[in-house]
Amino acid sequence: MAGRARTWLGHSTAERCTGVVLADRFERLTWRDTCEQSEGLRELARELGERHDHAADLLADVFLASCKAGLRLRERTEMDPARLVNHQVISALVESPDFASELANLGLPELRAVFAARYAAGQLMLYDSRGEQPTGRGAVIACVDTSHSMYAAGPGGVTREAWSKACALALLDQARHAGRDFVGILFSAEDRIQVFRFPAGRSAGIEQVLDFAETFLGGGTSYQAPLTVARELLEEEFDDATSTRGDIVMITDDECGVTEEWMRGWNDARRVLGFRLFGLAVGAPGAAEAGSVLDALCDNLRSIEDLTDLHAAADLFRLI
Repeated sequence: MAGRARTWLGHSTAERCTGVVLADRFERLTWRDTCEQSEGLRELARELGERHDHAADLLADVFLASCKAGLRLRERTEMDPARLVNHQVISALVESPDFASELANLGLPELRAVFAARYAAGQLMLYDSRGEQPTGRGAVIACVDTSHSMYAAGPGGVTREAWSKACALALLDQARHAGRDFVGILFSAEDRIQVFRFPAGRSAGIEQVLDFAETFLGGGTSYQAPLTVARELLEEEFDDATSTRGDIVMITDDECGVTEEWMRGWNDARRVLGFRLFGLAVGAPGAAEAGSVLDALCDNLRSIEDLTDLHAAADLFRLI
């Protein structure tokens, strides 16, 4: 009966396609090789597969869409009906003026793979979280550690830098969709800070996004320097009275101290401005432990391993 029904609709099962992106077998082998080299990506694929049908096909399509020149998609009528959600996600992706054009040029292949997987997971989460609204309305500020230790391998053998930049780019994409300003603060030692501003409603140039994604400062680690810059940016926003309640995300692989005087000023500013600080520890279990400096600073603290759990990742990204 099901077979006859498909015939009545004008298509047989054999005629339907499972992949949205038109690609040759060598391009698809590139994705498979990338997954085989990254345990983190394989874990994410398994996790997605437990909750969403045909997630493996979607991950492959998002990766191909992020790095394939001359991108072409199959028509919806060519698709297996079970993959129409995948087609909707990929169609939304390629209509974005930012995603494909920017990520296709990133210099880190593992960064493209991680971000493609995270993007697919985030899009699927939209089907589970319709009607929910983020509570932050001010700027989203990502403070990204680029000290020497970020060169080390993180979960799945992917470098800590690739994980942190993938998360920062995901936050940039989320801020744009929410109509919020985004600021990326790259930091290492106290005197090494670089700020990238992406105002809401203004298209970011590809060169600026690439510069943000590929800049690496090196050196030691200071919490106070980037968080002070972030606080000052939110103070400017508060004074303009255009928006309030910003969100700061601190992404680091290290644990370091702050002075009592600085902590008092930080807490005073938080009471006045109403911002929140989210922490993400990359390959640094000690930094994410209860009683750590990062724990004392943050309203919400996670480790990068949490992002391989879709429910934990959804919880974090819905809050921001």
